[in-house]
Order: sequence, then C-alpha cells, then structure tokens
Amino acid sequence: MTMIQALNSALDVMMERDPNVLIFGEDVGYFGGVFRVTEHLQKKYGPKRCFDAPINECGIAGVAVGMAVYGLRPVIEIQFADYMYPAYDQLVSEAARIRYRSVNDYSVPMTVRMPYGGGIFGGVTHSQSPEALFTHVAGLKTVIPSTPYDAKGLLISAIEDDDPVIFLEPKRVYNGPFDGRRDGPVSNWAKHPASEVPSGHYSIPLGKAKIVRGGADVTVLAYGTMVHVALAAAEDSGIDAEVIDLRTLVPLDIEVIVASVAKTGRCVIVHEATRTSGFGAELSALVQEHCFYQLEAPIERVTGFDTPYPHALEWEYFPTPPRIIKAMRRVMEA
Repeated sequence: MTMIQALNSALDVMMERDPNVLIFGEDVGYFGGVFRVTEHLQKKYGPKRCFDAPINECGIAGVAVGMAVYGLRPVIEIQFADYMYPAYDQLVSEAARIRYRSVNDYSVPMTVRMPYGGGIFGGVTHSQSPEALFTHVAGLKTVIPSTPYDAKGLLISAIEDDDPVIFLEPKRVYNGPFDGRRDGPVSNWAKHPASEVPSGHYSIPLGKAKIVRGGADVTVLAYGTMVHVALAAAEDSGIDAEVIDLRTLVPLDIEVIVASVAKTGRCVIVHEATRTSGFGAELSALVQEHCFYQLEAPIERVTGFDTPYPHALEWEYFPTPPRIIKAMRRVMEA
C-alpha cells in the first residue's frame, strides 16, 4: 500500500469495527478528500458517517469536540495543516482541556488528520509544519508517521485513544518514500518493505520510537519525511549513524533517545519546520538534560529557516542530505 491507501484502510477498519467512528471535513465525503485518503468511505458507510463540512475549520473542530464528549469518535480532516489556525482555539481551549476541567468526567476521543510539510512546491500556504504548536499544549497528543505500515497502525491507535490526537501526515511521502534528492528518480512504495500493510486491524502504540538504522557514531533524530532524508544522508556520508524515527512527538519515547545518545555520544536533530522554537529545540534540551556527561560534541539541528516557506527557493529551505551530512561531520570533528 501507499501511505494514502494505508490511511484509507485504517479508517475503513475502524468504521467497520466501531459504529461511533465517523469522518467529516472539507471534501472528504463524495470527493474522497483532496488526496483521496477518504475515497469510497461515504459510498460504503453512508453520508451520515462520512460527510462534507463547510469551509469552516473552527466549526469542524468545535462540532467534533461536542461529538466526542457525547460518546462518538470523530475523525476530522483539516485539508492542509496550514488551515488549522482558525480551529486552534477549539483544539487548545476545549479539546485539550475538557478532561482536566471536568475532573475526568468527560474525555474527548477525537482525531485531527492534517497533511503537512513541504517538498511539493505548495508555496507559503500549503507547506507549513506546525507540529510544535500542538506539542506545547498539555492534553493533546501529536503523531507523525513516515511509512505506510506505521501510518495505519498509528492512526488506528489514535482513533482508539480516549484523548484528542493530532495526526500529521507528511504529504511528500503519501505516494512514495523521498530521500531529499530533488533531481533523483521518483520512487513509489511498492519496493519498500514498509509498504507491506496488513488489510485487517493492528495498532502501533503511541509513544514508541523506532530505530530505523543502527549505528555507533552519531544519533540522528527525525520524523515524517525527514526520516527518509536522514537515511539518505547516513548512506551518502559514510558515517555510522543511528537514525531514530520518533513516530510520536507527544508522548515522546525518551528512553530510546537517551539509550542511543549515551551510546554514540553525538546527536543531530532534523525537522523541516522553522528553527526557532521548533520541536528540535525541545529535543535538544531533553538530550542535554539526560545525556550531558555522555555528549562528545554540541548537539546540531538541521531545520527549515525562520522565514515563510518559499516557493521558488523551496530546495534551499528544505533540509537535504548535504545539509545533514555537514551537521554530522561537524559533530564528528568536534
């Protein structure tokens, strides 16, 4: 399966298993979503369980909060993560707080799906990476898959979770892995081992990272599209890098991170969001706090820049293997 097909399969499995699961958002019903993640679900389950919403992100999120409090499990789609800002108040002030405010009388089992990130020449309003805005909010969980297999298992876990989950889908790898080489051949998921996705129900626990490449010289922390770019950088550099796919930012698998950095003594963090106050800053602080005496070099961050996402200069902004390799060599030479 591609990641799109794996996500569709997860939604199908959960709608079949649980009549309280429903889907709504802009164009997700008859049209099947702008990326076709919800294709055929309205036809199979009817327009009461998979339906289109007005162009009103605040309303979509607010209605989902009400549904979740009263026992449903809504899965809403914000068509692009860049459009989630009108819904932010509902997610922060309502979805994330109701369990606490009600002294555990109510929970909000809703999932918010959002395509995010660059690499498709989407320009300033279709390329943003807002994950840090959610990780800062107590009460929200934040999940970012990098492969079809993980996407299905993590989405099922998100829907089954009794708390609100922000599920960010790296659209650059919807149809195939991407190694950051802009002029390289386009590849699809067919030959990738992580495209082998079971058709039935399975779940991947939230808060469990995955070591996707073992190594002894430097730890590289990444998520989403950047996992594939980091793997390409490790391959091209000749450095024995250990690459960790975080998969879930909140809750974070700090144990796997600490064990790896304690072994390698060096750490490079990669994300495509802007640098200042990006999630890499939190990761850097955690690594320093937990691994101060094991670090052999300063922690490096390879990120987007503190500018709006450019269109014409996308590949100067987008973290690429050469930028990651430079960072790995700096920590090796320190």
